[in-house]
Amino acid sequence: MTTADPLAGETAAAELVTALRDSGHTVATAESLTAGLVAATIAGVPGASAVLRGGLVVYATDLKHHLAGVDEQVLAGEGPVAASTAEQLAVGARTRCVADWGLALTGVAGPDPQNGIEVGTVYLGLAGPGHTEVMRLKLTGDRWNIRFTATRAAVQELLRCVRGHSPTR
Repeated sequence: MTTADPLAGETAAAELVTALRDSGHTVATAESLTAGLVAATIAGVPGASAVLRGGLVVYATDLKHHLAGVDEQVLAGEGPVAASTAEQLAVGARTRCVADWGLALTGVAGPDPQNGIEVGTVYLGLAGPGHTEVMRLKLTGDRWNIRFTATRAAVQELLRCVRGHSPTR
């Protein structure tokens, strides 16, 4: 699959679209830190409409609850940048957009720390058929580098999950 989109071309997005299509699966995103960059990257691949259900841009903390269904107590207690928040965002993307896989990113791109959380701290949540996981990333660089590196990691990790999952639903 060829792509002229510079975002998709610098990630494994084309391979992800192929893997999702071959498995008969779909994906939806809930993005805070990346503000839709993951969905835009996947959409840059020709044929992405067969697998990309949509996405939620939940930059504001209250939208993480209202749009993605993150528990208000989790947001109040652990905050918007936390493993439990990323997990609930991924599950929310999956359920609210009726997709097989939900992918979520929340973190701090800088330039300043947020509520004591260091710049470059990112949580990536993945939720799929019988599978949920969260990973903490520690990224470096300016805002763009952190956001794009998180996007690249999210695409790569979802590809790993889709390839490791049985193609049967």
